[in-house]
Amino acid sequence: SLAVIESLRQIFPQLSLLALSGNMCTDKKAAAMNWIEGRGKSVVIEATIPQDIVRSTLKTSVRAIAEANVNKNLIGSAMAGTVGGFNAHAANNVTAVFLATGQDPAQNVESSNCITLMEETPDGDLWISCTMPSIEVGTVGGGTGLPAQSACLKAIG
Repeated sequence: SLAVIESLRQIFPQLSLLALSGNMCTDKKAAAMNWIEGRGKSVVIEATIPQDIVRSTLKTSVRAIAEANVNKNLIGSAMAGTVGGFNAHAANNVTAVFLATGQDPAQNVESSNCITLMEETPDGDLWISCTMPSIEVGTVGGGTGLPAQSACLKAIG
């Protein structure tokens, strides 16, 4: 950056530096660019929960929970104009993990981009998928060196 600034100053001696960033970096902002292109780590997880577990533990049916996901997380989020927030409070989970592992909790804004999908499988079980395209994490700096946070990072590998 310094070399570019010095080169520009040779061509434009009156140059006055205001900022190095035009704020297109999308750092700590809910931005469609992060949702579309990703930023940091991209993660996709999925699980299948047997229908008897859905009934006994969640006290509902697979069809009802899948419909609730469509109506709340997908349609409701779209109607609210959400950018990358088609989920049920991913920000709570992301922030908890960030605090436990010494991450910058303000990175929760773009790191909580998530879409949660739920479907009934042909066997009647619940299939769940979460796609998170922009999780910003680090293993050095910030709070990662604090004893408790370092222990959490070590525990998760």
